This record gives sequence, C-alpha cells and structure tokens, in this order.
Amino acid sequence: MKFIAIIPARYQSTRFPGKPLALLADKPIIRHVYENVQKSVEQVWVATDDERIAKTVEDFGGKYIMTRADHPSGTDRCAEAAKVISKSIDFDVIINIQGDEPFVCEPQLDALKKCFEDPNTEIATLVKEIDSDEVLFNPNRPKVVFNKDYYAQLFSRSTIPYIRGKEQKDWLNAHRFFAHLGMYAYRADVLPKITQLTPSPLELAESLEQLRWLENGYRIKIAETKFESIGIDTPQDLMQAKNFLIQK
Repeated sequence: MKFIAIIPARYQSTRFPGKPLALLADKPIIRHVYENVQKSVEQVWVATDDERIAKTVEDFGGKYIMTRADHPSGTDRCAEAAKVISKSIDFDVIINIQGDEPFVCEPQLDALKKCFEDPNTEIATLVKEIDSDEVLFNPNRPKVVFNKDYYAQLFSRSTIPYIRGKEQKDWLNAHRFFAHLGMYAYRADVLPKITQLTPSPLELAESLEQLRWLENGYRIKIAETKFESIGIDTPQDLMQAKNFLIQK
C-alpha cells in the first residue's frame, strides 16, 4: 500500500490571515506540520494557492503544488493536487492533513494508514475519547458515533448520543463519547468522486462535509487515537500552542 500526504494551506483566513506562515518556536506553522507528517509518510506535498506559502515551503526543502484559489474546502484542494501528483507517482491512498495542525504526530498518521488494511475502507478519519464537559458540549468540536466494526454512523455538532434519564453533568460517567479530529485519508479512486458530490441536507444543516459522503453511501472507517490535535484558527490559539510547547 503506497501512501502520500497532502497538506492544504491557504493564506487568506477570516480569523487569522497568513496563519501557515506564523512562527511557532522560530518555525512557520506549515513547517511544523510538514516535518511531523514526514515522520510517517515519505511523500509529502503542500497544496496552496499562495506564492508566499510556496516560497516558504521551498526554502525549507519541502515540496508544493500550486492549486486554484476558489476551492471550497481542503478536500477539493487535495483532489486537485493529487491529480497533478498522479502523473508522476503511483499511490493508493491520500492522507489529508490540515495546514494549521502543527502537533500532528506519527501515531495518529500510522493509525489512519492501518485503517486501509481493511479492504472495505474507502475513507478513514480519527477520533479521540472525550474526557471533559467543555469538549462534550462544544458545538465547535464535532462528535461521532460508529458501529462495532468502527465505521462512522453519524457526525454532529450536537452531543451524540443523547443520554436519557441522566443530568448532563453525569453523561461522561454514563457513556464513552468521541470527538472527531479533522484528518482524513482517501483511496485514490474515491477522492475525485466525493469532490463531485453536491452538498447534502445533513451537511448543510451541520456544516460538516463528511456528512455528504455518508449520505451518498461512502463508508468512513474510524481510528481511535489518544493524542490530541491542536488546530490553530486564531492568534489566541497560537499563544496557547506556544504555551503547549513550553509545557512539553
């Protein structure tokens, strides 16, 4: 099984313009992501529409693909980049890692790769068990439920499942809940197909693109990780990431 990794990264961001180039421990965030991904996947590219990001990647010895600027999601940007890469390299699976995840780690990526030992896996993603009410009831931390074979049944910004007959403060003691971590891997023939799908009712309701895939019959394999993923969406998140590095 041959894996490649693509890191979609754009400069424009409403809450934090230029965040892939923001410095964390004297390195741009995009470099942290790239170097951590390389610990698990040999072939890594940054997919970007911005020359500043491309120049930064080139300067630290990384590879990049220039993509269109009008992609609605990182998945679509990955698909364009994968099409270009496929002209010169054979691969079976594409791993999509957000360009604002500087603490992505080797065990997370290895868990995603292991999902494809199951020949029925079309798409794979990560979950982590929830251990705080702050995450459990936070609509910005999507939750997921999955079946006994570790295939996703539903993602939601709501807390799922609902625990009947118990106060919310007791829910964590009554059930294991899982938060979704936004890393994906796709079989090479599946990625272009899912980018051609039109937005679905559940996706529009929740603003979660993976619901489009479920509604169209694609199977999403779940891998559990014990490692938290810390994304950087705002300058405040960057300060928290710096504090996290100090504490490590």
